[in-house]
Amino acid sequence: MAVTPSTMLDLGTSAPAFALPDAVTDRIVSLDDFGDAEALLVVFWCNHCPYVRHIEDAFVEFAREYASRGLAVAAIQSNDAEAYPQDAPPAMRERANEQGYPFPYLFDETQDVAKAYRAACTPDLFLFDGDRDLVYRGQFDGSRPSGGTPVTGADLRAAADALLAGEPVSDDQVPSVGCNIKWKRGNAPEWFG
Repeated sequence: MAVTPSTMLDLGTSAPAFALPDAVTDRIVSLDDFGDAEALLVVFWCNHCPYVRHIEDAFVEFAREYASRGLAVAAIQSNDAEAYPQDAPPAMRERANEQGYPFPYLFDETQDVAKAYRAACTPDLFLFDGDRDLVYRGQFDGSRPSGGTPVTGADLRAAADALLAGEPVSDDQVPSVGCNIKWKRGNAPEWFG
């Protein structure tokens, strides 16, 4: 399986706006819907990626735990759903319900939001502060599907803990790795691959 690293969007970048349908509720969810959250984590996610599956349980637990501390999460699926029907909205809804996702699972059909965030892989994590400036982009932790290292979420937890405590987030950040975004034919951005 090919491994793709995140592009490491510049720290301090303002969160690009989005307004996307939630595969579970069919409601349009926008960046503005998270205006009251102290912090926002945007994660590019999909159903079939082994890297996502590897961290999924721990990530859902992280999202539940940190929601009570003021951190909101939005998961975005940007893969070509025609070429990868396991990532289409009906399958997204099923997966979110099976796993009890405590966050919206949004479908980026045009892939414009993935391009705006320079998302390259799944999972690709972007943590924004209360002003919606990027303070962390990197891996959930150092575990990998075949590595034997326990899934802890240590890297993201350290960044979220610092942010929510009003402390600086370390800029020593390790790129996330995973499956590449499955771009529609002719739609891959020039910076990709």
